[in-house]
Amino acid sequence: MILAVDIGNTNIVVGCIDGDDICFVERLSTVSTRTELEYAISFKNVLEMYGISIGDLDGGIISSVVPPVTSIVKRSMEKILDREVMLIGPGLKTGLNILMDDPRQVGSDRIVNAVAVVKEYPVPAAIIDMGTATTICVVDGKKNYIGGAIIPGMRIAADTLTARTAQLPKISLEPPEKLIGKNTVDCMKSGVFFGNVALLDGMLDRIEEELGADQKLTIVATGGLARSLIPYCRHDIILDDALLLKGLKIIYEKNVTVQSAPAAKPR
Repeated sequence: MILAVDIGNTNIVVGCIDGDDICFVERLSTVSTRTELEYAISFKNVLEMYGISIGDLDGGIISSVVPPVTSIVKRSMEKILDREVMLIGPGLKTGLNILMDDPRQVGSDRIVNAVAVVKEYPVPAAIIDMGTATTICVVDGKKNYIGGAIIPGMRIAADTLTARTAQLPKISLEPPEKLIGKNTVDCMKSGVFFGNVALLDGMLDRIEEELGADQKLTIVATGGLARSLIPYCRHDIILDDALLLKGLKIIYEKNVTVQSAPAAKPR
């Protein structure tokens, strides 16, 4: 069993993987001021909630797009696991061919998602990850990662709208009963929520046109906001909350030999 962690700008996704089974998926807030010990306690508490002993864990792996938090979380995991923890980055085998101008600029979360999709779903495929930002990544019919798009997330859009206007209030990210709002709050909810729905549908249409492939595009969505929004899209989209963890497991298994040594003790 391994402990898998993905550090995002808003949330840290935590999960345990036992063979092919995802034992759980939980989210913690990403807080740059937390100490190594505070993160270690948080991870231990989550494990205890699911009845998982530290002794049951064989190793750990991290992907991160938040450099200031990465080393703190890595040390906290090594503190509770008492061994070296893998970190997605240069030097790790992914098995993914990245056809980008500079592959090093591709976020580790996007690589991990693509690795999982290539193994689990038909290609060509589009991968939607709805977090702080909404990303769309594309894998072609030859299983190459060929690029995508980065879009301001729903919460960023809503917060920016409120911050830049004098009379618009903060809103929750939920759909109004009707698209045509009858009051300010419902109009804002409609614009942010259904605007993102239409954005995704439009982007997917254009991706399919640009690929020009005869094979149908497989579309997979993940991320904290996907479950509430994706059902309103007109495309056939597969929801996979555990996509990142599946990708982390695949990469862990490709590189597991580097996990054999215990973590170095501080002098």
